[in-house]
Amino acid sequence: MIRFRLCFAAVLLFGQLHAETPVTSSEQTTAPATEAPATQSKADPVPVPVQDKRAYGVLANYRTAEETGPYAPLTVKQKFTIARKDTTDGPAYILAGFFSGISQLNNSNPSFGQGLKGYSRRYASSIADQDIGNFLTEGAIPSLLHQDPRYFRRGHGSVMSRILYAASRSAVAKNDKGNWTFNASEFLGNGIVASIGNAYYPDDVGFKPTMQRMFTQIGTDSISQILKEFWPDVKRKFFQKRQTSGD
Repeated sequence: MIRFRLCFAAVLLFGQLHAETPVTSSEQTTAPATEAPATQSKADPVPVPVQDKRAYGVLANYRTAEETGPYAPLTVKQKFTIARKDTTDGPAYILAGFFSGISQLNNSNPSFGQGLKGYSRRYASSIADQDIGNFLTEGAIPSLLHQDPRYFRRGHGSVMSRILYAASRSAVAKNDKGNWTFNASEFLGNGIVASIGNAYYPDDVGFKPTMQRMFTQIGTDSISQILKEFWPDVKRKFFQKRQTSGD
């Protein structure tokens, strides 16, 4: 629950920042005139650059793609590569440690105990959820079901429409033909991870705790997508302005 509050507060902040400085679609799909080739007019569209490897410096961003442009499916190898990169990304382990500390303070799963031993068990459980979930929802199951594990960033429209779009991508995904379908990979993958969790969450065993873990992870993924949706806006507003003022 704390994870939801922290992330959602960030979403509201970034959304407000974006609302204060609206960006037109032409600004997102065209390069500045100084960077365009001499033979290219200002109205000519320029491909949107690939997203940063990390959003906000800590959020793995390997599976983010732009909604604009022709669709190109991923190979099985590429899907597993995304899963591997998300899993081995250093800041992900730091975040897991942070949230494990919060769980320790709240004494979640009391049978884990306190002290270093309790924290180690909470951290190991968090990493297990994270790593197994990545390979199932981004690699194995999308390959079996011919679905695309990427989040396709919209990048235009009102703040609320973009929030709703980003959150809904946990329930809707593209298949390998580029058509939107039910995101079975997200639900099935996180359902399997939540079921496996019955083996190492002794205080939360059974149908109800399993469903809670599954939908908590789906909700966390939705919040993550919202943050990724607005990261280029936040980056442009804060970092590019600082660079310009510094020059």
